[in-house]
Amino acid sequence: MAAPSADGADLGTLARVADQVRGNIERVIEGKPDVVSATLVVLLAEGHLLIEDVPGVGKTMLSKSLARSIDCSVRRIQFTPDLLPSDVTGVSVFNQDTRSFEFRPGGVFANVVVGDEINRASPKTQSALLECMEERQVTVDNTTYQLDSPFMVIATQNPIEMEGTYALPEAQRDRFMARVSVGYPVEAAELAMLQTHTSHRPLDDLEPVTDAAELRKLIAIVGQVYVSEPVQRYAVAISAATRRTSDLALGASPRATLHLVRAAKAYAAMAGRDYVLPDDVAALAERVLAHRLLPSTEAAMGGRTTPEILAGVLGSVAVPEGHRH
Repeated sequence: MAAPSADGADLGTLARVADQVRGNIERVIEGKPDVVSATLVVLLAEGHLLIEDVPGVGKTMLSKSLARSIDCSVRRIQFTPDLLPSDVTGVSVFNQDTRSFEFRPGGVFANVVVGDEINRASPKTQSALLECMEERQVTVDNTTYQLDSPFMVIATQNPIEMEGTYALPEAQRDRFMARVSVGYPVEAAELAMLQTHTSHRPLDDLEPVTDAAELRKLIAIVGQVYVSEPVQRYAVAISAATRRTSDLALGASPRATLHLVRAAKAYAAMAGRDYVLPDDVAALAERVLAHRLLPSTEAAMGGRTTPEILAGVLGSVAVPEGHRH
């Protein structure tokens, strides 16, 4: 028996809010509609976003503009080599007056956490995010603290070839629902940026267009989007194919499959549909899966990139005929 689907009024509300947030972000990030759409998909799917690119292309501006579009608690953590895990999660401090320990929350205690240059911190500090990203809780000194909903980590990182960076561990990458790359702007967008950003900062003009309570309702609407069994099987078949190919040393995890379907539900809802098409799954496969995969030594030596390998895998998986059953 199918789960109840979102109705037209719900989807209309979701589309309206998504368009308002999109408009806010595009006032700051010029000429990157695909990147902005992927960011909104992750937000509505209650996932975490990894933004990877060279310095100076707007990674932090993208994350800040999204955070400022939502009237909720926002914390920014600048990851540096000397950042400690307790700076991220919090620490118990002894209070001389009460003669007891008090917990002081760290940077992750917010609805939106912007982790800037996450791969400049040590692996020990990076691992402080593992529990909160997956279980939405923090454990310090044998006491567990729940994080507020919604909870989203937007992390930026520089390519690992850049000086002073540590590669993110596989377990850390796997907790990010999607990875986006901002890339260099086209010349027209860069010219428009010069005309608007040199006289004032558009980021300072952004006003919230939604809040945490409404965002929770939108996330619930996405949860009601229907996914037929053939579409579910299609997502599983894609992940399974990445594990079988000899071109990849590490395939997609079951968590990756779950993230792919959740993202597809948000993608469908933003398109005004209360059901997921196979095309939704295929459209998001690279953003959701590529950062989790590792090419084999032979494939890497042959110059084959992970997106190229994944494209070949997608082409080998049969697309289901039915859309909604």
